[in-house]
Amino acid sequence: MLYRRKIILGLIEVFGGTIDKLWLQKMLFLLSQQQEKPVYEFIPYHYGGYSFTAQWDINALCAREFLKEDEYTIALIRRWNHLIDLDERDIQIICNLRRKYQKKNRNELLRNLYEQHPYYATRSKLLEEVLDQEAQKRVEQHRCVEHRTVLFTIGYEGRSLENYLNALIRNGIRVLVDVRNNPVSRKPGFSKRQLERICRNVDIEYRHFPDVGIAPELRKGLKLQEDYDELFGAYRREVLPATVSTQQEILNILQHYRRIALTCFEAESQRCHRHHLAEAISKLPGFAYEVEHL
Repeated sequence: MLYRRKIILGLIEVFGGTIDKLWLQKMLFLLSQQQEKPVYEFIPYHYGGYSFTAQWDINALCAREFLKEDEYTIALIRRWNHLIDLDERDIQIICNLRRKYQKKNRNELLRNLYEQHPYYATRSKLLEEVLDQEAQKRVEQHRCVEHRTVLFTIGYEGRSLENYLNALIRNGIRVLVDVRNNPVSRKPGFSKRQLERICRNVDIEYRHFPDVGIAPELRKGLKLQEDYDELFGAYRREVLPATVSTQQEILNILQHYRRIALTCFEAESQRCHRHHLAEAISKLPGFAYEVEHL
């Protein structure tokens, strides 16, 4: 079993075998803040820090009948010493979290988290209910208010979903433009329907333009820089001249929304066609903006 899933089981055990769903996410968040290598990453969400990856792990543990859930709580199905599989440092952190937070009510818990970690409170639906005006102002300071028009590009290779989303949120991206020919991924969260839904939940519009992508079969066997040079040479000669209307549509989206990101798989933009697509868009009439590769 993945160590991070053992963390979930151990945490629920320490909290008495049953835990409120919101509490579980928040305890995992606080645990991650104290770990040298956090088992989960988080984004600012409806009630503060939230991990999609943790929720998928919870769903998997329910499917394997380690956990059961109702509308508000999650509970262990079988009780035994789950802590035996955890590092001593993680056990200590979890036990300290139980002592500090188990008897707090919801607003006390959220107030503590929002004051300590204001970035993660920037999308909370409960901000006015939980914080006074001064504390709300401190949270507002962590929102991206950048007004420059920028064409970004970003790849998800080597990134967790939460790391990827935080890059979008921190840079004020308003539209994610998927330029993959075939938007399917083995990484949870990055296939088209999942990514579209997740973006909608963080107020980022999702658009997909497959015609400016590269067919997956053409990417097979890429090893040397010469292989990439040949592939992207063909892309510039054949695909870009045939998709000027799509490039213009992307430029129109940029001019309307001001901060958009072209996305594909590769971490390094130089090894991805999005670099050449961004360059082509930047040469269209009326483009007078910055290009930035995240």
